[in-house]
Amino acid sequence: MQIRSNDVADGQPIPATCAFGKPGADGEPCVLSDYRNPLLAGSDAPAGTRSFAIACIDIDVPSRGDDVNQPGRVVPDSLPRVEFVHWLIANIPANVADIAQGACSDGIVAHGKQVPNGPAGSVQGRNDYTAWFAGDADMGGEYRGYDGPCPPWNDERVHRYGFTVYALDVEHLDLSPGFDLAQLREALRGHVLGEATLTGTYTLNAALREQ
Repeated sequence: MQIRSNDVADGQPIPATCAFGKPGADGEPCVLSDYRNPLLAGSDAPAGTRSFAIACIDIDVPSRGDDVNQPGRVVPDSLPRVEFVHWLIANIPANVADIAQGACSDGIVAHGKQVPNGPAGSVQGRNDYTAWFAGDADMGGEYRGYDGPCPPWNDERVHRYGFTVYALDVEHLDLSPGFDLAQLREALRGHVLGEATLTGTYTLNAALREQ
Protein backbone atom coordinates (compact mmCIF):
# COMPACT_ATOMS: atom_id res chain seq x y z
CA MET A 1 0.00 0.00 0.00
CA GLN A 2 1.27 3.46 -0.87
CA ILE A 3 0.31 7.06 -0.16
CA ARG A 4 1.40 10.09 -2.16
CA SER A 5 0.68 13.82 -2.24
CA ASN A 6 1.38 16.65 -4.65
CA ASP A 7 1.57 18.93 -1.61
CA VAL A 8 3.70 16.96 0.86
CA ALA A 9 6.89 15.09 0.01
CA ASP A 10 8.05 12.56 2.58
CA GLY A 11 10.51 14.19 4.96
CA GLN A 12 10.06 17.63 3.40
CA PRO A 13 8.33 20.84 4.58
CA ILE A 14 4.56 21.11 4.38
CA PRO A 15 3.55 24.21 2.36
CA ALA A 16 2.14 27.14 4.31
CA THR A 17 -1.08 26.79 2.30
CA CYS A 18 -1.76 23.58 4.24
CA ALA A 19 -0.84 25.05 7.64
CA PHE A 20 -2.83 26.79 10.37
CA GLY A 21 -0.11 29.38 10.98
CA LYS A 22 2.61 30.90 8.80
CA PRO A 23 5.26 33.63 9.18
CA GLY A 24 3.83 37.11 8.65
CA ALA A 25 4.81 39.28 5.71
CA ASP A 26 5.83 42.06 8.09
CA GLY A 27 8.03 39.92 10.28
CA GLU A 28 5.38 38.55 12.62
CA PRO A 29 6.42 35.11 13.93
CA CYS A 30 2.97 33.69 13.15
CA VAL A 31 -0.25 34.77 11.42
CA LEU A 32 -3.23 32.67 10.40
CA SER A 33 -2.77 30.78 7.14
CA ASP A 34 -5.09 29.12 4.60
CA TYR A 35 -5.06 25.71 6.31
CA ARG A 36 -6.28 23.73 3.37
CA ASN A 37 -5.92 19.98 3.73
CA PRO A 38 -3.20 18.57 1.46
CA LEU A 39 -3.99 16.30 -1.44
CA LEU A 40 -3.69 12.65 -0.42
CA ALA A 41 -3.88 9.73 -2.83
CA GLY A 42 -3.52 6.02 -2.14
CA SER A 43 -2.68 3.05 -4.31
CA ASP A 44 -2.06 -0.69 -4.05
CA ALA A 45 -4.59 -1.19 -1.26
CA PRO A 46 -4.71 -4.79 0.00
CA ALA A 47 -7.26 -7.18 -1.41
CA GLY A 48 -10.43 -7.09 0.63
CA THR A 49 -10.19 -3.40 1.50
CA ARG A 50 -13.69 -2.07 2.20
CA SER A 51 -12.92 1.39 3.59
CA PHE A 52 -10.13 3.73 4.64
CA ALA A 53 -9.33 5.88 7.66
CA ILE A 54 -6.80 8.70 7.96
CA ALA A 55 -5.01 10.19 10.96
CA CYS A 56 -2.65 13.17 10.90
CA ILE A 57 -0.58 13.51 14.08
CA ASP A 58 2.24 15.83 15.12
CA ILE A 59 4.58 13.74 17.30
CA ASP A 60 6.78 16.66 18.39
CA VAL A 61 4.48 18.81 20.53
CA PRO A 62 6.04 20.17 23.74
CA SER A 63 4.91 18.25 26.81
CA ARG A 64 4.99 21.48 28.82
CA GLY A 65 3.72 24.86 27.63
CA ASP A 66 5.62 27.25 29.92
CA ASP A 67 7.90 28.58 27.19
CA VAL A 68 5.62 28.21 24.18
CA ASN A 69 5.53 31.37 22.05
CA GLN A 70 7.07 33.45 24.85
CA PRO A 71 9.37 36.29 23.67
CA GLY A 72 12.93 35.92 24.88
CA ARG A 73 12.51 32.22 25.63
CA VAL A 74 12.85 28.99 23.67
CA VAL A 75 11.24 25.58 23.77
CA PRO A 76 14.32 23.33 24.12
CA ASP A 77 14.74 20.43 21.73
CA SER A 78 15.45 18.22 24.77
CA LEU A 79 11.94 18.72 26.20
CA PRO A 80 9.87 15.48 26.12
CA ARG A 81 7.28 15.51 23.35
CA VAL A 82 3.67 14.33 23.01
CA GLU A 83 1.14 13.79 20.23
CA PHE A 84 -1.16 16.47 18.81
CA VAL A 85 -4.00 15.38 16.55
CA HIS A 86 -4.58 17.45 13.40
CA TRP A 87 -7.04 15.22 11.52
CA LEU A 88 -9.10 12.09 12.05
CA ILE A 89 -11.42 10.73 9.37
CA ALA A 90 -12.94 7.27 8.95
CA ASN A 91 -15.47 5.36 6.84
CA ILE A 92 -13.97 6.63 3.59
CA PRO A 93 -15.44 4.39 0.85
CA ALA A 94 -13.00 1.97 -0.76
CA ASN A 95 -13.61 3.48 -4.20
CA VAL A 96 -12.25 6.89 -3.12
CA ALA A 97 -8.79 7.08 -4.71
CA ASP A 98 -7.82 10.53 -3.49
CA ILE A 99 -8.82 13.53 -1.41
CA ALA A 100 -8.10 16.80 -3.20
CA GLN A 101 -6.37 19.77 -1.63
CA GLY A 102 -8.96 21.86 0.18
CA ALA A 103 -11.72 19.27 -0.20
CA CYS A 104 -12.09 18.82 3.57
CA SER A 105 -10.73 22.13 4.88
CA ASP A 106 -10.52 25.41 3.01
CA GLY A 107 -10.13 28.47 5.21
CA ILE A 108 -10.39 29.61 8.78
CA VAL A 109 -13.47 28.63 10.77
CA ALA A 110 -13.46 30.27 14.20
CA HIS A 111 -14.78 27.92 16.93
CA GLY A 112 -14.11 24.94 14.67
CA LYS A 113 -15.83 23.19 11.79
CA GLN A 114 -18.84 21.30 13.14
CA VAL A 115 -19.67 19.48 9.89
CA PRO A 116 -16.45 19.43 7.88
CA ASN A 117 -16.55 18.47 4.23
CA GLY A 118 -15.43 14.96 3.33
CA PRO A 119 -16.14 11.98 1.09
CA ALA A 120 -19.77 10.84 1.15
CA GLY A 121 -20.39 8.52 4.08
CA SER A 122 -17.24 9.48 5.96
CA VAL A 123 -17.14 10.65 9.58
CA GLN A 124 -14.58 13.04 11.06
CA GLY A 125 -13.22 13.29 14.57
CA ARG A 126 -12.10 16.23 16.66
CA ASN A 127 -8.56 17.52 16.58
CA ASP A 128 -6.49 18.91 19.43
CA TYR A 129 -7.12 22.56 18.64
CA THR A 130 -10.25 21.88 20.68
CA ALA A 131 -8.15 21.78 23.84
CA TRP A 132 -5.65 24.38 22.65
CA PHE A 133 -8.34 27.06 22.18
CA ALA A 134 -10.43 26.09 25.23
CA GLY A 135 -11.43 29.26 27.06
CA ASP A 136 -10.59 31.55 24.14
CA ALA A 137 -13.68 33.70 23.46
CA ASP A 138 -12.72 34.31 19.83
CA MET A 139 -11.57 30.81 18.84
CA GLY A 140 -12.79 28.32 21.46
CA GLY A 141 -15.01 25.44 20.37
CA GLU A 142 -14.91 21.86 19.10
CA TYR A 143 -12.58 21.57 16.15
CA ARG A 144 -13.41 18.72 13.76
CA GLY A 145 -11.77 17.63 10.55
CA TYR A 146 -8.42 18.96 9.35
CA ASP A 147 -6.67 21.96 10.86
CA GLY A 148 -3.02 22.23 9.89
CA PRO A 149 0.35 22.85 11.54
CA CYS A 150 1.06 25.75 13.86
CA PRO A 151 4.04 24.74 16.02
CA PRO A 152 5.52 27.19 18.56
CA TRP A 153 7.54 29.82 16.73
CA ASN A 154 10.27 29.57 19.38
CA ASP A 155 10.62 25.77 19.28
CA GLU A 156 14.15 24.46 18.69
CA ARG A 157 12.73 21.34 17.03
CA VAL A 158 11.27 20.98 13.54
CA HIS A 159 7.93 19.21 13.95
CA ARG A 160 7.01 16.04 12.08
CA TYR A 161 3.45 15.39 10.87
CA GLY A 162 2.51 11.84 9.94
CA PHE A 163 -0.40 11.35 7.54
CA THR A 164 -1.34 7.69 7.96
CA VAL A 165 -3.89 5.96 5.74
CA TYR A 166 -5.37 2.70 7.03
CA ALA A 167 -6.98 0.12 4.72
CA LEU A 168 -9.76 -1.68 6.59
CA ASP A 169 -11.72 -4.90 6.17
CA VAL A 170 -15.04 -3.26 7.14
CA GLU A 171 -17.14 -0.61 5.41
CA HIS A 172 -18.10 1.14 8.62
CA LEU A 173 -16.47 1.76 12.00
CA ASP A 174 -18.86 2.55 14.83
CA LEU A 175 -17.67 6.12 15.36
CA SER A 176 -19.74 9.25 15.92
CA PRO A 177 -18.80 12.72 14.62
CA GLY A 178 -16.25 14.27 16.95
CA PHE A 179 -14.61 10.97 17.98
CA ASP A 180 -11.11 11.17 19.44
CA LEU A 181 -7.82 9.39 18.71
CA ALA A 182 -8.27 6.79 21.45
CA GLN A 183 -11.68 5.88 20.06
CA LEU A 184 -10.27 5.59 16.54
CA ARG A 185 -7.42 3.35 17.67
CA GLU A 186 -9.85 1.11 19.53
CA ALA A 187 -12.17 0.91 16.51
CA LEU A 188 -9.26 0.04 14.20
CA ARG A 189 -8.19 -2.91 16.30
CA GLY A 190 -8.43 -6.14 14.31
CA HIS A 191 -9.58 -4.41 11.11
CA VAL A 192 -6.37 -3.02 9.56
CA LEU A 193 -5.31 -4.83 6.38
CA GLY A 194 -2.51 -2.40 5.61
CA GLU A 195 -1.30 1.12 6.26
CA ALA A 196 1.04 3.72 4.82
CA THR A 197 2.43 6.93 6.29
CA LEU A 198 3.66 10.11 4.63
CA THR A 199 5.56 12.43 6.97
CA GLY A 200 5.87 16.15 6.35
CA THR A 201 7.72 18.71 8.45
CA TYR A 202 6.93 22.25 9.55
CA THR A 203 8.49 25.01 11.63
CA LEU A 204 7.77 28.65 12.38
CA ASN A 205 11.19 29.14 13.94
CA ALA A 206 12.93 31.64 11.62
CA ALA A 207 16.38 30.26 12.40
CA LEU A 208 15.34 26.72 11.48
CA ARG A 209 13.55 27.84 8.30
CA GLU A 210 16.77 29.44 7.07
CA GLN A 211 18.83 26.25 7.38
